[in-house]
Amino acid sequence: MFRLRSISLLSWRAFPVRPFSCESLITQMQKCTDEEQVFDLIETNTATLSEQQVGCAFNVLWQFQKQKTVLEKNVDHVRNHPQFLTLCSVTTNHIPAMSDATLVDVLYSIKQFAVESHHPLIEALVTEAWKRLERFDTNVLSIFSTCLADQHLYFSPLMGKIADIVNRRLETIQDLRALSVLMVSISSLISPCFQERLVTRTELLFDTVNSSKVNIARRILLFLRNVKYSHYPLLERCNQVFMRNMSHLDLESISKILNLYQFLQFHSFEFVEAARGRLAEMTLPSDHPESFVRLFAALGPVARPEIKKQLKSTILLLSEELSSQQALIVLGAMEDMESRNSHLLKKIVSVLYKHLDNYKSIELLKIIQALTFLHFQSKELFMKLRELLLSRLEASVTPSEISVLVSALSMLPHPHLSETAVSRIEAVLPQCDFRELNDLVVCLMRWIQSDHVCLASTTGKQLDLLQKLDHLGRHRLQQSTNLDLLWEELKSLKGEWLHESLVEESIAALLRFMDEIDYSNIAKVASFLSRTNYLNTLLLDRIASVAIQQVEKIHPSSVLAIILPFSILNYDPPQKDEFFGACVQCCNSYLGTLDPGTLVFLGFSLAVLEYFPEDLLKKMFNIEFLARLDSQLEILPSSLSARIQFRLMELNRAVCLECPELQVPWFHDRFCQRQFNKDTGVMNRAQQQIYKMLAEVLGGHQCVKPSALSPYYHTVGFECILDKRKKPLPYESHSIAPRKSLGMHWDSRVEPRLPPEAERIAIEFLDVRAFCSNIPHLKGKSAMKKRHLEILGYRVIQIPYFEWNSMAMSTKDARMDYLREHLFGEGKS
Repeated sequence: MFRLRSISLLSWRAFPVRPFSCESLITQMQKCTDEEQVFDLIETNTATLSEQQVGCAFNVLWQFQKQKTVLEKNVDHVRNHPQFLTLCSVTTNHIPAMSDATLVDVLYSIKQFAVESHHPLIEALVTEAWKRLERFDTNVLSIFSTCLADQHLYFSPLMGKIADIVNRRLETIQDLRALSVLMVSISSLISPCFQERLVTRTELLFDTVNSSKVNIARRILLFLRNVKYSHYPLLERCNQVFMRNMSHLDLESISKILNLYQFLQFHSFEFVEAARGRLAEMTLPSDHPESFVRLFAALGPVARPEIKKQLKSTILLLSEELSSQQALIVLGAMEDMESRNSHLLKKIVSVLYKHLDNYKSIELLKIIQALTFLHFQSKELFMKLRELLLSRLEASVTPSEISVLVSALSMLPHPHLSETAVSRIEAVLPQCDFRELNDLVVCLMRWIQSDHVCLASTTGKQLDLLQKLDHLGRHRLQQSTNLDLLWEELKSLKGEWLHESLVEESIAALLRFMDEIDYSNIAKVASFLSRTNYLNTLLLDRIASVAIQQVEKIHPSSVLAIILPFSILNYDPPQKDEFFGACVQCCNSYLGTLDPGTLVFLGFSLAVLEYFPEDLLKKMFNIEFLARLDSQLEILPSSLSARIQFRLMELNRAVCLECPELQVPWFHDRFCQRQFNKDTGVMNRAQQQIYKMLAEVLGGHQCVKPSALSPYYHTVGFECILDKRKKPLPYESHSIAPRKSLGMHWDSRVEPRLPPEAERIAIEFLDVRAFCSNIPHLKGKSAMKKRHLEILGYRVIQIPYFEWNSMAMSTKDARMDYLREHLFGEGKS
């Protein structure tokens, strides 16, 4: 009996039982209605608080904050309360006895009150959690990873350990909520292979998620943004979740989703349209600038004209109250809205001016870009910006910031680069990534073209710097060891540097890794080739072959990018019909969901290649589709909207001319009349030479018509008419009746009101833009135009720039003979 009693006493010492008041104190805390009641309980029971009770106290305090609006939150007051400090002190003594869930929950709650990461309690909690890491379940591990992310420990060994645990447990994880949290936290540390496994697992678990779980879908978007991966199947499934829950999305959620979509280049017309309606319903107090600025930025660029007007009126009233960041957001929104409201712009600029010294360098660049786009002029502002940028450039040592500062300086009026700036750029060149190198080249070209001061000395140094940049660019491309690394370099390569210096090296690098082209990167490679204007049949044939073999793995949204280089460069692969058929088949099941503008570009690109899929065209040329397109055009930037409208006109023209059996009506007369009334039709030097010589060859200016319009509104460089004896007919001759009204189609089989056997001739001068950059191969749009003019009854004479400017045609007599030969089939006169 004494032995049993001693065991009982020992167990009481080793495992003390909590007092009976433990449960009742937790219940009391849960019944509290504000923080002060919780703090009163803590003060009364400080000496007897258990690990469960401190965990409950932190949780209840955080729940109070979650229930409050932004204006009602009092985080600072709670954090600095004496009893909160007492609670933190008591908690430190209970850490070893806490359960895993309580330990991490306490850490999470404390971080929500913005307690510094070096606070002893946080350090103790993190240390204890590290010891237990391997035994944490997935949910606890996800919360702990969020706490580390809040401390910006993305690259810490501890986060690396979490990534390793996720990698080992991935196939057993069933909770997508926890997995999505972990994916965001460890996104900076994962390999491409691990990234693919995470995406695959997410797709498998997505169907297990309740369709109302907006936060999970948003975290998946955040992960894709962090790893810079536009995985369309996942994006579409997330988009469906957002669409089903649109009525429950608040302003903050919609703003974040729109920003993520923009970064990932995911265009969901349906979401934007629904979000526009949802945002327009929101009534926000105009005396709360923070919320209204967010609404202005989200709704302004897509709003209807009357709502835009209301938004601008309200933001004008609030302009005096805006903070530096709010003014920056408003300026960015005005740029997106293409709003040049001078009164509002001056108000916003006055706020920006007061805070210029406080903006980061990248924010100064955004300000200059927006003001340049909005055509805003202020000598005083630009002078202050120049002084500020130059002072920062002289002090900066990081390549990314120097690249930003140089870009900003080059955009200011009358840019001039000092010797100090040149030397600063030279110092960081070896550390720059390819995007920064490309930005520096763009800036230097801008300076060289505009700098008329110290032309001999300064510009000479700038040219030397350009040569160094060219050498570095070629070296980087040669050093790439696989296609993924090469793409990281190529994706930022554009403009003059690509076309004039690095195009040959870029193509050679792609050829080295041609066997690595597959469904996952085919669209990237194709889009790059579209930018080069460089025809390489080996690469294009490889793209076509991969598209045919792996079409079931290619997402329909990638088809346009894949088709585009073939269309631009006017190239038919050996398996032409199979390739185009596979691409169109890939899109057929998505015709109802693909972006209307994308379908217009796709239809036009196929038309250039003389491929007219009937299902696609029937889908596009009907009232329902055109109504959707009109709605989309309302919310797009004006430049993109104009491009889509012009491509639709060109597609309409191509179908009418090349596929009359489809009986698609021509409905672009008014559009074309408005477009061509704006065209001044200024001739370049070569066209002026040809015009004068054609007048001599044909017997006077009355026999040649410059800048003529064909039916269906093709612009013809020069037009003339020869009778059956090859004699030019003057346009004022009574033998030629006036042409039909511009744009009205006419039957090309019977030339209207021309003398018998007379022919209408179109003479086109083709400059360098009409040909591929590496060989004299006619590009797609010029080839299409020639087809159309021939269908319309013209005999087409194309004069390539390389023939007109060749040594053989360096004299006037040679050029006159060239024109005679093409017009009349004659040699020298």
